[in-house]
Amino acid sequence: MKPFAYTRATDTGAAIQTITAEQRAKFIAGGTNLIDLMKDSVEQPDRLVDISRLELARIDEVNGGVRLGALARNSDTANNPLVRQRFPLVSQAILAGASPQLRNKATNGGNLLQRTRCYYFTDTTMPCNKREPGSGCAAIEGYNRIHAIFGTSPQCIATHPSDMCVALTALDAVVVVSSPNGSRTIPFADFHRLPGNTPQIDTNLRRDELITAIELPASEAVFAPRSHYLKIRDRASYAFALVSSAVALDMNGDTIRGARVALGGVAHKPWRATEAEKILIGAKPNQQTFLRAAEATIRGAQPQKHNAFKVEMVKRAIVRALTIASGETA
Repeated sequence: MKPFAYTRATDTGAAIQTITAEQRAKFIAGGTNLIDLMKDSVEQPDRLVDISRLELARIDEVNGGVRLGALARNSDTANNPLVRQRFPLVSQAILAGASPQLRNKATNGGNLLQRTRCYYFTDTTMPCNKREPGSGCAAIEGYNRIHAIFGTSPQCIATHPSDMCVALTALDAVVVVSSPNGSRTIPFADFHRLPGNTPQIDTNLRRDELITAIELPASEAVFAPRSHYLKIRDRASYAFALVSSAVALDMNGDTIRGARVALGGVAHKPWRATEAEKILIGAKPNQQTFLRAAEATIRGAQPQKHNAFKVEMVKRAIVRALTIASGETA
């Protein structure tokens, strides 16, 4: 690991000022992803700015919704009564990720910023446009079983690894950030980026910005009774999703009034299945409806040599998650 300087921030303003002043400085909170990347020489910051002591760990009710502090631990968020009651989809997704030890250390803000687990990205002997722009993408011609089938580019086919972010995408969360210019909010759908020609840029967060909170709007709480997070992986625990599906339904009698469908493990960012939602709204919650929604989702899939199985897996994951959420019988 490359030697680095260390600064413990005393307040949000000081943290932002330090990170702005040094081009190769990085924030560190739980460090569950950053430290691994530093050990592999993928990340090589000159300075770490420790923000773990800042007062950003509260979880509060705000206007009927819930505000998740960026420094709240994943385990505290998943087990918070407000989250469990009003946004169980978020709780389910967090508990499906990592191990209890990591959830006790990892923060909400850090979860948003974790980087891909592509083996070519973490292997510095291999070309990777995300790690070294212009060097090429070894995954395209390599072993690409875990890689993306939606939103790829000739520059990168990596996937975003978060479970929590899939649920936040489905629930139209908002990211609150601070900078020297004040605060701003970023709709969650716009926070992460597709690779395009700049796969090295994961998010639309600017260098001088610090995530302070994630807000779940009150309007999304109507989906709480009929929501489900389904994660398909190679082993039962401590594994990243091959495919995951976060779904939620709002019912008006026996008709679907509102629908949310998001996918993980299939794109460079959490993937919102808007075509599926359009088919679900106004329809009856049955297997035929769910299958039509799933088939609409996979029409734009572009699988690689080793991950074509994900296309059928996405279809089945959507149908199964919707079946569980709706209480219908398969």
